[in-house]
Amino acid sequence: MIDATDWVRLLVVCVLFTVAAGAIAWATGLTTPKPFLTAAARAVVQLAAVSAVITLVLNDLGLTGAFLALMAIVATATSARRTETGWKGVWVAAAILIGSVPALALLILIGLLPVKGIALIPVGGILIGGAMTATTLSTRRALDTLKDRRGEYEAALALGFLERRAARFLVRKPAAEALLPPLDQTRTVGLVTLPGAFVGMLLGGAPVWQAGALQLVVLLALLAVEVAAVATVVELVARGLISRTSQGSEVRLT
Repeated sequence: MIDATDWVRLLVVCVLFTVAAGAIAWATGLTTPKPFLTAAARAVVQLAAVSAVITLVLNDLGLTGAFLALMAIVATATSARRTETGWKGVWVAAAILIGSVPALALLILIGLLPVKGIALIPVGGILIGGAMTATTLSTRRALDTLKDRRGEYEAALALGFLERRAARFLVRKPAAEALLPPLDQTRTVGLVTLPGAFVGMLLGGAPVWQAGALQLVVLLALLAVEVAAVATVVELVARGLISRTSQGSEVRLT
């Protein structure tokens, strides 16, 4: 049990980290402290809400499915807002789900993931979250490239390239930069990072080899999911299904 003193320490540390993030960003001219204060406040509210309902959700498969669907909806809305794609942002759902749903289904079908909320929600959240990040980064890079290299795009059209082919040629490599974080995470796992699934199983009393095996599966599944997301983004941008509603491309942290 956590006593009152521990709660006070926890609160103080959380406030210090949040204030430090905002102060450093403000002092160095990166951005205002507001995004960090907002993010911290949302994290508190959301974690409190999840903690209040998690037991009920984990014990009911129907509610587990609904919670996973909510994760996908929030991920889609977040990515659409970050990429400034407006109503066309609904298409980012395809990039987020095209790999995460089959990966989750495969893990269930081969028996590595039990059909229980305690297993489905954490792993599903990891896959959906990874796909969301890859989708957001690759979409921003692809749309920025089309804007910044408009002359090359028009030159390709003048040479007889189809619109999709010209766009695909320009955005493919910039969009692929979104794969650098998951690739580095996979390459350095155990040496630089100890991901959540591994640490969680160890804290839960699982053998080290079992924790390592599960983490390996999750990491490789996540890599496949993020590659599928980026490839889908490239195709959707090339087809004009994802585009910005405005010309702005600045990084918005709010």
